[in-house]
Amino acid sequence: MLPSLKNGEILRGRYKIRERIGQGGMGSIYLAEDTRLKGRQCALKEVEYERALPENIREEARDQFLREATVLARLDHPNLPKVSDFFSNGPRDYLVMDYIPGNDLRAVLLEARRNKTFLKEDDVLTWGEQLASALAFLHSQEPPIVHRDIKPSNLKLMPNGLIKLVDFGLVKILAPEEVTITIIQGQGTALYTPLEQYGGSDAHTDIRSDIYAFGATLYHLLTNESPADARKRFLQPESLIPPRQINPAVSARTEKAVLWAMSLHPDERPHTINDFRQALLGYRESPTHPISSRRIRPQSALDYISNPPEATLTWSAAMLLLLSLLATLVR
Repeated sequence: MLPSLKNGEILRGRYKIRERIGQGGMGSIYLAEDTRLKGRQCALKEVEYERALPENIREEARDQFLREATVLARLDHPNLPKVSDFFSNGPRDYLVMDYIPGNDLRAVLLEARRNKTFLKEDDVLTWGEQLASALAFLHSQEPPIVHRDIKPSNLKLMPNGLIKLVDFGLVKILAPEEVTITIIQGQGTALYTPLEQYGGSDAHTDIRSDIYAFGATLYHLLTNESPADARKRFLQPESLIPPRQINPAVSARTEKAVLWAMSLHPDERPHTINDFRQALLGYRESPTHPISSRRIRPQSALDYISNPPEATLTWSAAMLLLLSLLATLVR
């Protein structure tokens, strides 16, 4: 492991390091000043390769980084940081992105937990809608882009309320002829990682892997409790406690959508982010069991008169009855 960059060090004759603001499995994240654009701050995401790996694997990994950086630099979405540059410096590669001020959602979550309160469901769903927009954009690229490391600490809440999905360290471009080198890229964070993302192959990783991590992130934000990881759930299915048992204020609709997204088998999850977004925000039903096995609840009298056509008939009949009684009394 090479030493960290020093404060004041200048990379590429342009980026002056201010401080290290993060540490990941593949390297550090630095706050830097862009000396060409006065006053502009940026974040430098560092990628350092394991020197024990064979040289051909390291070279293949660097080629992969350059391809992915080129794709990311073309992206433009309000809920994603803009990638403005990428370069190599000795054995390390760097991705230059907008610096995003504000706390990440993990910090917001921990503060709520310290105060022994839950985050408001409306706030969590507002953040979820923004994350869904970012992921729908990534997944709609050609070829699709899978983030693979969605979690509260990778969601920055800006002072204006905008959410930004950061840290593209594990991003995977779903080009069918390419194989992601998982020994370089890592596997994500266990609490939010689906079963198919474990192991040494990404053959089964697709956009539904992001959907699982999305659901697990919402679970954590709504309950203040980290979800049981997928490996434990595979062995002990009852280890995942339904959100409403922890936080009764969570709506039944939200709980069903989150648990749908967290299905262990990819085929049992929403197939697209838009499917999940519609279930989460109330535009469609989240499947909990086959449609054919659902029972239709009998309508009560209150249900009946709450339905507009039936309500009109009911109140009309009541008025006619009342007029008839009055006419009888007058006579």
